[in-house]
Amino acid sequence: MEKGEQAEKKENVTYLLRCSDGTLYCGWTNHLARRLEAHNAGKGAKYTRSRRPVQLVYQEAFATRREAMVREAAIKKLSRKEKEQLIKG
Repeated sequence: MEKGEQAEKKENVTYLLRCSDGTLYCGWTNHLARRLEAHNAGKGAKYTRSRRPVQLVYQEAFATRREAMVREAAIKKLSRKEKEQLIKG
C-alpha cells in the first residue's frame, strides 16, 4: 500500500462509547482504532480515564473533520434515551 493510499483511508469518525459505569461518551477522531486504544489505556479523554474499560457502541464516518465535529456536537445535545435509540438503530 502506498503512503498516499494510507492517508486516504483515514476517516473522520464520530463515535459513542459505553463506559464501565454505564455512562455514554461521545467524541470524534480521524483514527478510530488508535483512539479506542488510547481511551482504554487511560490516555484518552479525562472523562473516560476513571471509567475503563470502554466499549465502542456507535460510529458514523464523514468526509471532513468539520462534519464529524458538527455531528459530535449534535449527539451531545441528545438525551440519553435518544442516544440509546441511535445506538439501537
